[in-house]
Amino acid sequence: MRQVMERLEAWMVQGGFGGKLGRRTVLAAALAGTWLVAGRSSGSVGRNATDAARDLAHNDVLFIGAHPDDESSNLSTFGQWREDLGVSTGVVTVTRGEGGGNADGLEEGPELGLIRETEERMATAVAGIENIYYLDKPDFWYTLSASLTARIWGEQDTMARLVRLVRQTTPQTIIVMDPRPFNQHGGHQLSARLGIEAFRLAGDPTAYPEQIAEEGLAPWHPSRLLAQNYGFDSLLGPEAPEQRRTDPDTGLPVIGVWSGVHSRAHNTTWAQVERDASRLYLTQGFAAMPERVPSDPRQLGSDWFTVLAEDGRFVEVAVHRQSDLKPLYAEFCDWADRVGLPWLANRVQPDYPVNPVTTIPAVAVAPVLNGIEGPGEYPGPQLPLAVWQGGGGCTATAKLCRHDDDLFVLVNVSDDRKGAELAADDIKRHWRTDSVEIAIDPRGDSDDTSTTFKTGIMPYTASRGGPAFERDADNCQGAAGETAPGMRVATVVTEPYRGYTVEAKIPLAALPAPVDPAEFAMNILVYDSDTDDKTGQTRLAWSPFGSAQADPYVWGTATLDDYVPEHASATTVPPVIAQTAARSADSPASLAQASRIGVPIAGGSRTSLTR
Repeated sequence: MRQVMERLEAWMVQGGFGGKLGRRTVLAAALAGTWLVAGRSSGSVGRNATDAARDLAHNDVLFIGAHPDDESSNLSTFGQWREDLGVSTGVVTVTRGEGGGNADGLEEGPELGLIRETEERMATAVAGIENIYYLDKPDFWYTLSASLTARIWGEQDTMARLVRLVRQTTPQTIIVMDPRPFNQHGGHQLSARLGIEAFRLAGDPTAYPEQIAEEGLAPWHPSRLLAQNYGFDSLLGPEAPEQRRTDPDTGLPVIGVWSGVHSRAHNTTWAQVERDASRLYLTQGFAAMPERVPSDPRQLGSDWFTVLAEDGRFVEVAVHRQSDLKPLYAEFCDWADRVGLPWLANRVQPDYPVNPVTTIPAVAVAPVLNGIEGPGEYPGPQLPLAVWQGGGGCTATAKLCRHDDDLFVLVNVSDDRKGAELAADDIKRHWRTDSVEIAIDPRGDSDDTSTTFKTGIMPYTASRGGPAFERDADNCQGAAGETAPGMRVATVVTEPYRGYTVEAKIPLAALPAPVDPAEFAMNILVYDSDTDDKTGQTRLAWSPFGSAQADPYVWGTATLDDYVPEHASATTVPPVIAQTAARSADSPASLAQASRIGVPIAGGSRTSLTR
């Protein structure tokens, strides 16, 4: 990378483009993969860059993400590249985000996915992006597991579609999300992994040879591979990206593109253009972002990218391998070794804090489920819930007890403002408003939440309605009446509003695996919203670290005192995960794009029907 930059900088000093380009523009050119040195091409097999530039499907840059809006934080960069360098960007979005929340209505599933496609097309158009390719893979709840995501997406089919799209769009640069597992959506991880492998496989004539022999495609070798990097977001001002930087975990080079550059077409900074575009993702609550970005250039940040490959070859750095890795991180190391990027796994597992511990006492008489702590009902210790994300304005504590085969949880929340009052039939994605989440790993050995029980409880609903509760992002999702028979909830909401109390009874028999009383693990979380726009501001947790709601490695051990499971011989219940996706065949915009540029929908072949 240093040789690349030095060559470009030297050329600039010697008078390239009449000396009109500054170092920042050269950096942008290097990032985008647009070689300014006369006579240099991006390198291809079977076709050259000139031919590709005349192809309606060609994009100089191809961004690969998992959901609509994954590219939103880089729109200032993509817009700059287009306006200042003539570099075009295309976007691959593996799913349409059907598993996400909806801050703008009650639509969900495929209907929500098609709405999110519209939002993405509108937002990216602001940055001059014309082509978005959806692979029609199902989106589901937030997980940290790339392996689980791979099973739901069909990894090999998704890979084939990505390789086909790289060969069809002939990019010089591929940009992926961060592939590393900690505190990262499994969909983001897997889309990045597949993008990295597609970068390598698209130029290999032995990879998916039917695409060459039967579909008439040619191998294509992209030159540059970048990955989003959010570890430098605190560095502000125009000088920050002009310094050479290295990722502290992997040791790989990192380059930034400053968002404060002025756009001639929009007559404002690209940071403001990106903000205007991002606010169009209504279903994701992005409209709650402040309308204006800072006017002081010193308060504007950059987009940062880790450089994974240059000149078609992986950038190599020293390997620092950890020992005693948890399964999630060991699996990532195996993948990194297999694809030839072992340094990507450098320091991949964070230093987890010591898990909290408590004992859940047994009580002879079951608590009265009324949202009030009666005398002697919860004799165990009070568990403090600490701020996990966001600011203040909310505090909470929890208590636990067990009666026979039922777990009781009492959560007291002090709060200064109510969130949105959701309709009683809108009891999903509980983090959109004030709510309590109870997460349970019955055996304390889960690597992801598909083998756990997670319930979200909203203390109030619209029209002075009572509580509502559901299961989300766990072994079986949906309204608790159907997915957790026997679960009961009572709440007390103060008037005037100063907070609320949630009390829940959870039958241990409703858990997805037999209980291990000594290893029983759980986390208790509170989501605080101080607005009516279905967005949260603060999150608290008994064990607050990383993605505390989705990482069973973080959850505390809650030993069940004197408990002998009645159903110890019961078997583990396989997870139920919705896999219904919106289809490009039902999207007029996707069909029109396919007709315009000749690339079939959903990454499918020209010789077969797409699914």
